[in-house]
Order: sequence, then structure tokens, then C-alpha cells
Amino acid sequence: QVQLVESGGGLVQPGGSLRLSCAASGSIFSFNAMGWYRQAPGKQRDLVAAITSGGSTNYADSVKGRFTISRDGAKNTLYLQMNSLKPEDTAVYYCNARSVRAWTDYDYWGQGTQVTVSS
Repeated sequence: QVQLVESGGGLVQPGGSLRLSCAASGSIFSFNAMGWYRQAPGKQRDLVAAITSGGSTNYADSVKGRFTISRDGAKNTLYLQMNSLKPEDTAVYYCNARSVRAWTDYDYWGQGTQVTVSS
């Protein structure tokens, strides 16, 4: 059973920074990819940033240059460094891990952590 536990959310002023963490119950390199998604009230859950097992990354256009996804294999932890935060970054942020087996995607999700950007 895969468990993902997020932490690091909170209230921050515009222009501020936060670092989210996602601790996995097993090796993060066992997944084909991991990523961060976010969901604002009344909106769909969207991809923010992702990293493959090989280390390739991709970002939503809205966060390019401000957010950085990284990982620590020794700690089995995924990170999202968020800088220059804007009010529109306010959302619940979810950690995702994806395994691909027999051409089928298996997605695992954390419980989410709230990020609020407000003065």
C-alpha cells in the first residue's frame, strides 16, 4: 500500500515562499513519475509540476520560473519549492505518484495540503 504524506502548506503573503514536502512509504524511484497537482475551490485538479524516474521535469506555464520540483531518494521525499507566490496560487496541493504496469496507469494521491497566498 503506497502512502504519500504532504506537509509544508500554510498562509503566506504575496511574493513569499513555501516548500512543500511529500514523504512516500517506499522508494520514490519505484514510480514512473511523481508530481504536484493543485485544486482551487470550484475548479478542476491541475498539474503543477512533475518529475520522471529519469529526472525529466515539466511545469505548468503559470509556475515556470517560480516553482521547482525536486526529490531526495535517501529520504523518499518529493519537494516543491514555491517562490514569488501569487494569490492565484491559492489551492489545495496534492502529491501524486504514478506507476505504469501492463500499459495501465496506477495513480496514488496524498491527502493534500492547503496553500493560501493572501495579504
